[in-house]
Amino acid sequence: MKNRFQHILAALIISTSLVVYSCSKENEDVATIAVVGIAKDPSNFKGEVSNGQVVTLDATKVYVLNGSVTVKNGGKLVIPAGTRIVATAGAASYVLVEQGGQLFANGTINSPVSFRSSTETSGSWGGVVICGKAPVNTGTINTSEILNSAYGGTSATDNSGSLTYVKIENAGVSFSTNVKFNGLSLFGVGSDTKVENIALINSAEDGIQMYGGTVNLSNIVSIGNEDDAFVWTDGWIGTATNIFTKRKTNGSGNAAIKGLNNASNPAATPVSSPTVKNVTLLGGTSGESKAIRLYSGTYASFENVVVSNWTNGFSIESDPTVTYINGQSKIKDAFFDTNVTNKVTATSTSGSTVTLLSNTYNEKTDAIGAGNKLGNPAWAIGWSSLQ
Repeated sequence: MKNRFQHILAALIISTSLVVYSCSKENEDVATIAVVGIAKDPSNFKGEVSNGQVVTLDATKVYVLNGSVTVKNGGKLVIPAGTRIVATAGAASYVLVEQGGQLFANGTINSPVSFRSSTETSGSWGGVVICGKAPVNTGTINTSEILNSAYGGTSATDNSGSLTYVKIENAGVSFSTNVKFNGLSLFGVGSDTKVENIALINSAEDGIQMYGGTVNLSNIVSIGNEDDAFVWTDGWIGTATNIFTKRKTNGSGNAAIKGLNNASNPAATPVSSPTVKNVTLLGGTSGESKAIRLYSGTYASFENVVVSNWTNGFSIESDPTVTYINGQSKIKDAFFDTNVTNKVTATSTSGSTVTLLSNTYNEKTDAIGAGNKLGNPAWAIGWSSLQ
């Protein structure tokens, strides 16, 4: 009996110790996610994340973006899966990550991070702007056309954080004459920044635009945007894999993909030269203009591209761009629907038509583009609002 009592007593001591340890460990976890800085008042979410500060949001709350949020050099903003940010202040509502700052907005397929406006109308708030230290071809001192924030540098592997399973809706408000926000603007963003599973929906400007940099992208949905769906300029050297774009039903003009090297200096280096694979581009109405417009000296390589409901598939313009692509097998495995009138055209800098050489492109009737040919790709279903 004595031995049995000793065994019971020992078990109780161990159990009590575990409970104490568990409570202690739980308290430690709570302490590590203590609410600090601009996260303290979700009903008035605005301000700065300062150098050395880590601000983590609470996914159970809705954050009302009543002004701007700026992540300063050395600051980190962490937005967990399922967090909703609702903008209410028009052009004053935006999220800006400055050089050296980091944004970690990591949703999941079932719980994406969501940015939208309170009115849910196109162009009713700013957008998300990230400025990094990767190379661009516009000089050593650069300020973004959006918010005049510094960007660019020599760090090709610069890390501005991570964005995964993120929806950005209703962005693109005008903030000065003839200048609008994009849904997502990446200025000189480096290759160690993670950008994948991103949906840009119903912006009044471009869905996503890269201004130089070396960032790589995958699983990008850009639908219902009033300007271009996917744009690069100023020396972007990266990869884009799995791109699905669709114009508004009543959309007209502009392009699905627009690529430039440098608008004022087509010979600027580093030359924009992305590799783009697995792409589906759907026009909003039959007879729209150019699905893919490449000009101002850009280089580019494409593989597995599906184009439907655009008058022109690839429009290759400017002497450097034509020289790089014409006859060089830079467009591989393309499918052009029957409603595409001109599959590939080439035009010199002076505006004259250039005869296409053999091996400029090849067609593939069973190309699947972003994954499901003309249909919505499986990887985008649900989280991106596609069904």
